[in-house]
Amino acid sequence: MALNGGMSKVWTGVTATQAAPAMWVVAASAAIGVGLVGWRPAWRRTRHLVTLAHEGAHGVVALLSGRRLSGIRLHSDTSGLTVSRGRHTGPGVALTAAAGYLGPALIGLGAAYLLHLGHPAAVLWCVLALLAVLLLQIRNWFGLWSVLVATGAVFAVSWWAPTQWQSAFAYIGTWFLLLASPRPVLELQASRRRGLAARSDADTLARVTGLPATVWVGAFLAATLAALVVGAAWLLGWQFG
Repeated sequence: MALNGGMSKVWTGVTATQAAPAMWVVAASAAIGVGLVGWRPAWRRTRHLVTLAHEGAHGVVALLSGRRLSGIRLHSDTSGLTVSRGRHTGPGVALTAAAGYLGPALIGLGAAYLLHLGHPAAVLWCVLALLAVLLLQIRNWFGLWSVLVATGAVFAVSWWAPTQWQSAFAYIGTWFLLLASPRPVLELQASRRRGLAARSDADTLARVTGLPATVWVGAFLAATLAALVVGAAWLLGWQFG
């Protein structure tokens, strides 16, 4: 009975439509997102969330493209590693490599669309589902701790917080992902200039496709900026067309 009641509560929350929050809440959420990304002391900590989304995207796409996922590691310096097995060339490798830098932006874009439709609780439960999948693939203690902390925080808000706080939390997280996604791409190019990222996702794509790594860095930046523009428009309630 308790389990059925819990599932009913989750389903009701996921499918329920909430009115859009006041514009000051949306603006305040955006300002918090800017601070989490732009303020260096905060970024040193919040970047772990971007790495989590980055490596999770690698893992999900590796599985969907038919590769065998060996595990995911998240490190205290905000780096991460996803190991998959399969062919060294072909679309599976290319899609897996491309997913990392695009993953946080696409998750943020999907969340922005759900918020645009009035489903903040659905955003939170979708994030929990993604974290649960990621948890099964973590292969180091820091990564396990990071995912468990993130899961506990999102679950606590989803289960116990009032609906207006759930909405605010979902908006802050979505703004953060959209605003944060371009920054690691810029950091990647800065590292490549210093010769410190010879085995990056962009270099893997260059090897597989024959296109220069710089082209892929530019594509990552264009895609993450486009996601930011479209996602911001949805969050602000602008209509297309």
